[in-house]
Amino acid sequence: MADNNISKDKFGLALSYLLLGEFSGLALDISAKYILQQYSLVQFIFVRSLIATLIFLLICPWYGGLSSIKTKKWKWHLLRAFLSIVAMFGFFYGISRMPLVNTVTIVYIAPIIVTALSSSLLDEKVGWPRWIAVIAGFSGALIILRPGAESNIEASIAVFASAIAFALLAITARKMAKTESIIAMSVYVLIGPMIAAIFFLPNNYISPEGSDWFIFLFAGIASVFTWIGYINAYKRYSPVSLAPFEYLALIGAAIAGYYLWNEVPDKYVLIGASIIIGSGIFIARREIGKSNSNSYIRGFRSSGINSIRIKLKRKKL
Repeated sequence: MADNNISKDKFGLALSYLLLGEFSGLALDISAKYILQQYSLVQFIFVRSLIATLIFLLICPWYGGLSSIKTKKWKWHLLRAFLSIVAMFGFFYGISRMPLVNTVTIVYIAPIIVTALSSSLLDEKVGWPRWIAVIAGFSGALIILRPGAESNIEASIAVFASAIAFALLAITARKMAKTESIIAMSVYVLIGPMIAAIFFLPNNYISPEGSDWFIFLFAGIASVFTWIGYINAYKRYSPVSLAPFEYLALIGAAIAGYYLWNEVPDKYVLIGASIIIGSGIFIARREIGKSNSNSYIRGFRSSGINSIRIKLKRKKL
């Protein structure tokens, strides 16, 4: 009975952290959509990345100090920095041009892409049930994108490219988690987009008004709280039990889009989202227990999560 209560307490705490990460991520997306109506994509990514990087450096002492940023795997970090550029620019470009819930839903195809690539890039066995789920997930994305329909093709392609980049970030995180620190794997993926933005910043910068500075700051803080929420959730409880709650962000995005920008999801988005959610949860349940995989977690969250889980297992041994 006592063990049962402890397990419930752990789940409750883990779920609280997950919801913190979930709604901090949603707050970041909402802030981005607001800012990108008035300011350039380049300016938003630069300021948001700069603020988040500074906050990460401030919290370094809790995660091994500044020495934990040192690395010998520069080629891998450069690859992840490039993938982060594609992921961030593609995702936030989509947010600026598409309904919020559409963008967020398409990005949730990333875990399904990871599963599709696992057999070739991670030498993991992917059985036919998961392949069916992968095909179903891609079908759901196609229903939302509706190639040939009246939609923003450029934004759709950008968001889908960002989903692929997020998936590859998750895969590289799993390859590097044994040797690289949490902070190193988080900071370098912020520095990449920040440096890329600098080259285009001079011609795309507008001095923010007083109140807008707070929204830029809020976006940077929300980025860090998203990371903190997911890290603490998945190190405290089984990912398979928490995975379904990740999709609450889609409901939040739909509600925010409706009340803030009068965006109403059409039947294609609802059908496609249902298929993607179902496929993602099925894949999560098939993978956890068979492997040490966290592949269903969105790429920009998974690096720290994988690292923490591996280090915790080492301590138990």
